[in-house]
Amino acid sequence: MRHGEVHNPEGVLYGRLDGYHLSELGREMAQAVADHLVDHDVTHVVASSLLRAQETAAPVAAAHGVAVTTDDRVIESTNVFEGHRVGAMRPVDFLHPRHWKLVTNPFKPSWGEPYAEVAGRMLAAIADARDAARGHEAVVVSHQLPIWTARNELLGNRLWHDPRRRECRLASLTTLTWVGDELESITYSEPAGALLARSQGGTG
Repeated sequence: MRHGEVHNPEGVLYGRLDGYHLSELGREMAQAVADHLVDHDVTHVVASSLLRAQETAAPVAAAHGVAVTTDDRVIESTNVFEGHRVGAMRPVDFLHPRHWKLVTNPFKPSWGEPYAEVAGRMLAAIADARDAARGHEAVVVSHQLPIWTARNELLGNRLWHDPRRRECRLASLTTLTWVGDELESITYSEPAGALLARSQGGTG
């Protein structure tokens, strides 16, 4: 699950910065997903340590009477543009000469944590969550890039991509279903879809 909308009126790329809580709408999104999952057999809930992930996981965990397990293998990826008001930047702004050394390799990427490292830590965390909930369901609350990267890795797709093409909106579910030890399917849904029209978007 991706976290809900964050209170971020200045449009900062918050990344791993502390202090970014869910907005009021984000809390509604988290509750909408908790309501959607209330009849599911959830026995294990995991979230990164970032506030937006913890606050998104809380109503899901409460609905099933379990604690939230913190696992920073599902945390947001690092990004050298963290703290910048990227909402006000145009794509061409990233090509300014002062940024050239940061954007030399979009396939790695050179401006942040390598995609292969993100995929590795995410798949390890998913495997542990699956083991903890074996025979039942687990919910892992993470962030857009890590979720999309894990999905690409599991599907055998290339890891580098156009961020605008990620299918991972706020409070969405990317569902992995195993039969025995075989991954049977990966599906995508937006239980909080009715609230997305009110959202200002997100940067993680």
